[in-house]
Amino acid sequence: MTGSSSILYVVSTPIGNLEDITMRAVRILKEVALIACEDTRQTRKLLDHYGIATKAISYHDHNEQPRSAELVERLQAGESIALVSDAGTPLISDPGYRLVTAAIAAGIPVVPIPGASAALGALAAAGLATDAFRFCGFLPPKSGQRRKVLEAVRGEDCTLIFYEAPHRILEALADVEAVYGSRPVVVARELTKLHEEFLRGSAAEVRAALASRAAVKGEITLLISKGADEVPSLPIEEAVEALEQQGVPRMDAIKQVARERGLSKRDVYKQITGA
Repeated sequence: MTGSSSILYVVSTPIGNLEDITMRAVRILKEVALIACEDTRQTRKLLDHYGIATKAISYHDHNEQPRSAELVERLQAGESIALVSDAGTPLISDPGYRLVTAAIAAGIPVVPIPGASAALGALAAAGLATDAFRFCGFLPPKSGQRRKVLEAVRGEDCTLIFYEAPHRILEALADVEAVYGSRPVVVARELTKLHEEFLRGSAAEVRAALASRAAVKGEITLLISKGADEVPSLPIEEAVEALEQQGVPRMDAIKQVARERGLSKRDVYKQITGA
């Protein structure tokens, strides 16, 4: 039987600046019986800063399934629990989905405590369209997989938002350039922290700026402008020829032109060969 005080709170925490937490979040973290977090050492820094003595236990990718069952049992026994991630909003490219769905299935109320989010913070200050956007999480680590993901969402009529690791951002921007050409992008780095930075331009321009540095550090959010208004400037035959002159193999050039114009490879091939 679910206790009357049983609530699972999904609590957003700062992504850098410790002041970026709501008064409500601080109160909830003090009042619950338990805080489930990715790394107890990381969360303890935040808790100590605000004088929060609530017990914290680990809840991460490697123990998510068994820990979810344990936490639901405690919720059913009448305890309230707060779920946090190392930074930002839980479940947004962080663990928590299993626990939330298990709590809902068990009839436990799930209450969000909104707050910091790197994706929304970056979008608000990027200078790209905000009327519609798609959060796509982390890009795959390998170039082939990464390009497939980028190609799959290329036609979306909205701003695209990705997370990327600093040691892969140069490779990722090279793939963005290959798939999106000169479409505007924004790299938001170290949001809310001392060295917060926004780099704006084409993927090639932003990549060149980062490549000139000894190292790229910090958490990175990558945003790509929507491209619904892009209009091909060359006839299909000339577009394929131009790519071939750049060293792109003929079939790859046909594939790229087809993708850019929403056509099938067969249609492009027929048009340039007359077959």
